[in-house]
Amino acid sequence: MNALKRKRGPTVEGGFTLVEIMLVVVIIATIAGMVLPRLSGRSDQAKVAATQVDIESNIATALKLFELDNGFFPTTDQGLEALIVKPTMSPLPKNWNGPYLERRPRDAWSRPYIYKCPGTHGFDYDLYSLGRDDRESDDDVTNWK
Repeated sequence: MNALKRKRGPTVEGGFTLVEIMLVVVIIATIAGMVLPRLSGRSDQAKVAATQVDIESNIATALKLFELDNGFFPTTDQGLEALIVKPTMSPLPKNWNGPYLERRPRDAWSRPYIYKCPGTHGFDYDLYSLGRDDRESDDDVTNWK
């Protein structure tokens, strides 16, 4: 009968020891300490980049399509709303084929863009966001810089 008994090796019955758990926590904290400083500030950079793409590509394309269809850009009074709903104020767009945008454009800080037509910076229109601080300053994201 002794010959039939198997010899068993040591078994692990508990789980992790406190030392092992502490070691894992220290390793994770060390990695986080190296990575987090590199990522701080990236959120603002990402918001600026997203807003710039919106201004230079998405909204600009919609404005160009509006202009191609109607022969003029929306006026300041008509605003970017003219890209979503057909304007009812003069000048009336006769060939409006919108909506040119699916939703009202908002910058990365969830504020409406500022649109002025005719533009004062050498373009047909001025389109910009006041940026993070919500006032005219160096952090503004514009179509003329």
